[in-house]
Amino acid sequence: MDRKEWLLKTSLFTAGSLVFARNPLSTVLDWPIRLNGPIPVEIKEENGSFKLYRGGEPYYINGAGGGGHLDLLVSIGGNSIRRWSTGPDTMNLLDMAHRLGVSVCLGLNMGRERHGFDYDDEQAVANQLTRMRGEVLKYKDHPAVLMWGIGNELDLNYTNTNVWHAVNDVSKMIHEEDPHHLTTTMTAGIDQTRVNLIKEKCGDLDLLSVNTYGSLPALPENLRNFGWDKAYTVAEWGPTGHWESPQTEWDVAIEETSTVKAELYKERYQASMESDVEKCLGSYVFLWGQKQERTHTWYGMFMENGDPIEVVDSMQYNWTGKWPEKRAPGISDYRLDGKTALDSVYLKPGQQVEAEVFPIIRSSENIKIDWEIFHESTDLQEGGDREEKPPKVEGLISRAEGTTVQLNAPKEKGPYRIFVYLKDEEINRVATANIPFYVRD
Repeated sequence: MDRKEWLLKTSLFTAGSLVFARNPLSTVLDWPIRLNGPIPVEIKEENGSFKLYRGGEPYYINGAGGGGHLDLLVSIGGNSIRRWSTGPDTMNLLDMAHRLGVSVCLGLNMGRERHGFDYDDEQAVANQLTRMRGEVLKYKDHPAVLMWGIGNELDLNYTNTNVWHAVNDVSKMIHEEDPHHLTTTMTAGIDQTRVNLIKEKCGDLDLLSVNTYGSLPALPENLRNFGWDKAYTVAEWGPTGHWESPQTEWDVAIEETSTVKAELYKERYQASMESDVEKCLGSYVFLWGQKQERTHTWYGMFMENGDPIEVVDSMQYNWTGKWPEKRAPGISDYRLDGKTALDSVYLKPGQQVEAEVFPIIRSSENIKIDWEIFHESTDLQEGGDREEKPPKVEGLISRAEGTTVQLNAPKEKGPYRIFVYLKDEEINRVATANIPFYVRD
């Protein structure tokens, strides 16, 4: 039995007070395997390999970070979601996930040094532990809970290693209050220093979770070289990060087209999670939703109106071994004034130029092409913190003819981006691309 066949056969899903095994592409219940209460989760080591068990059965995480579109997630082979924190909607989300057979890696929102939290302040740390205990007691018996994520990227731009003692104390508390679920913490990448500190100060954690993007293919080897000898998950992964991407001459990141991303999602998954059958327990692709981070299309797998972007098709292939019957369109090339994004495009105020996109038609010829221009984002945050979408610039696009439009460059000098969206209106799947440009004399 190959890996994908095993994953399909061992996926679990819950309904009411029962847990059922199912093929994630099916809507038919198969057979109940457990009644009532929280579903126990554990890691077993077998001949040097680690496997996750849920309800006594092998469970591999085909997960996504986010909380919406759960029906679609299940239909393409997903079985788990990751949340970064608890909140007013948590119980409803857990209930919905439970009904659909989706487990939840539930995050505990720990204070971050970069946001001003002081891990030398003993009272603040004690108060935080009390708050964490309250959140664990609220949700620990819900059957959708898979494991607890203690903080997210607490190590990003930090200096105070006491944070690891606090993480370990929360893990100990969880194991006292909740014997059924695992504990982990999510790091911003991984290196030798982080592994050493976590091994030294966080011995109570059950596993490690790593957020990584462009360096994902190297993660299995790196973890072994750094001496991590336990199980792990990849808690965030996806396109090449904006901090890893090529830059224009005016220092803004160049985003990959959704078609490039879609291929990378497949290649990186195969090179990392799929190849590491010994230690990797699964992953959460980022982001099962939409957000503004450098652009409104960089990390989200959906448009703002909820239309899936073509990277969703790649995740179906990763999780099931099969492409959807009808696939999203793609983009083979995209040019502004005959240049690509890598050419650092400069325009003069009011200059008339053409933008052209070269579609890849995969399902139907019914492709709608839309164009938008935005100011370059200036609300640049770190670690996924919330960013405001920059203003849209109206009235600059004219003479749309098939795959080509005329752009009248803004009269105001400065950096902009032109976006193009190709939507197959038969299946409501979208391809995206953008080119940064700079207006100057």
